[in-house]
Parts: sequence; structure tokens; C-alpha cells
Amino acid sequence: QVQLVESGGGLVQAGGSLRLSCAASGRTFSSYAMAWFRQGPGKEREFVVAISWSGSRIYSVDSVKGRFTISRDNAKNTVYLQIDSLKPEDTAVYYCAAAPRGIASIQLSEYAYWGQGTRVTVSS
Repeated sequence: QVQLVESGGGLVQAGGSLRLSCAASGRTFSSYAMAWFRQGPGKEREFVVAISWSGSRIYSVDSVKGRFTISRDNAKNTVYLQIDSLKPEDTAVYYCAAAPRGIASIQLSEYAYWGQGTRVTVSS
């Protein structure tokens, strides 16, 4: 069992930056792939970026390439999402998720554990 707790969300102006963190409990964090999904107002939850258990594989959607950076620190059981050049369309609740197979995937169904989400609001 893994528990995930996100933090770092907030209100920021367009063009600004945020760093989201996701702290995981449990001794198997280093074997899990991790991802960030987001759910904007009135929208379905969507994949944003994922990182494999080793950090060697990273996948992201085109709309965030060059602006969002995922990283992980297995010693601290934490995954991070650095978000730069924020846009109003990035406004969403951001969820951290863990995939026990360790393989980074864009599929929501691969992720067995989810955090409660952290809200990011970008003003224009």
C-alpha cells in the first residue's frame, strides 16, 4: 500500500512557476513509476507526465513539453513537478499517481495509487 500526498499548489500569475511535490509512504516507492495527471474545470482527468522507477524514461504530453519537468528522489520517497511559464489553461487540480509495475505509462488505468490532489490556479 502506498499513500501519496501532494503539495505546492496555489494561485500564480501567467508566466510564473510552481513546484509541486508528492511525498509517498511505504518502502516500495523506488520500484514504482510515478506520474502527474490533472483535471481542469469541467474536464476529465488527463495525463501530464510520467517517470519510470529508475528515472530513465519520461513521457509527457506535447502541451507541457519544455515547461513541465518531472523528477524523483527515491531516497526521499518524493516526486516533483516543476512547472514553468504557466498558462491559464494549466489551471487544474494536479494529482500524483503511482504505478506498481514501474513502467511509465500515459494510461490512467496503470496507476493503482492516487493522491488527493493539489490545486493550481493560473490568472491571466
